[in-house]
Amino acid sequence: MTTDTAPTPVHQLVADFAHQWIGSWQRGYITDQSKAVAARARLSREAGKSAAKVFDLWDLIDLNALQGARGDGRPLSEEELEQAQEALLMACTLWALHQQSRSTGVHQRNKSGSPRGLGAAVRRLMPAGEIDDALRKRFVRAGKASDLPTLAQRLRDIVLLLRREDVALDYSLLAGQLYQWQRPGGMDVVRAAWGRSFHAWREKDEKEVQAQEGTL
Repeated sequence: MTTDTAPTPVHQLVADFAHQWIGSWQRGYITDQSKAVAARARLSREAGKSAAKVFDLWDLIDLNALQGARGDGRPLSEEELEQAQEALLMACTLWALHQQSRSTGVHQRNKSGSPRGLGAAVRRLMPAGEIDDALRKRFVRAGKASDLPTLAQRLRDIVLLLRREDVALDYSLLAGQLYQWQRPGGMDVVRAAWGRSFHAWREKDEKEVQAQEGTL
């Protein structure tokens, strides 16, 4: 008796590829490997732009690998592939902007007790136990973006704040969400996920993580 395995959702494929590529660049950048340093610089210059405007980056990202990754034999549709490209490039270029001049990796996986989603990252920018209204409004504006170019620019502004305060973000999770954001009904799904992430952060969680990492 055989059991059919459900194909991996495209947003998860996008997240997995983002983690693979960003993880490799990040390790190389931190250890001062010339190819990774050069790749980060190229990616960073295009942060906040759409895929149509950054065609010169395609040699850094092998999107053909997406076609054979579903596991059910069905290639991505043209629309799915275009949306995956947009999501991957946006996430990768935002990571590169964030990683600039940082000696530790800014891409860190989201996990229980150490939330690294976009909402949690914005919440960590705020004073403990307080809500910074200006930051909250900036976060809400990003969630209310009506098109991808606007979303990209608003996320770029948030990433600059994260870099300034040395706050990490799960860029693979973000990549998958950026794909979902482009799908029918996806904006509401992603906005809800960002809201849950914002409320998931707890000061005690951060203190526990810092204690484990020896930073307290």
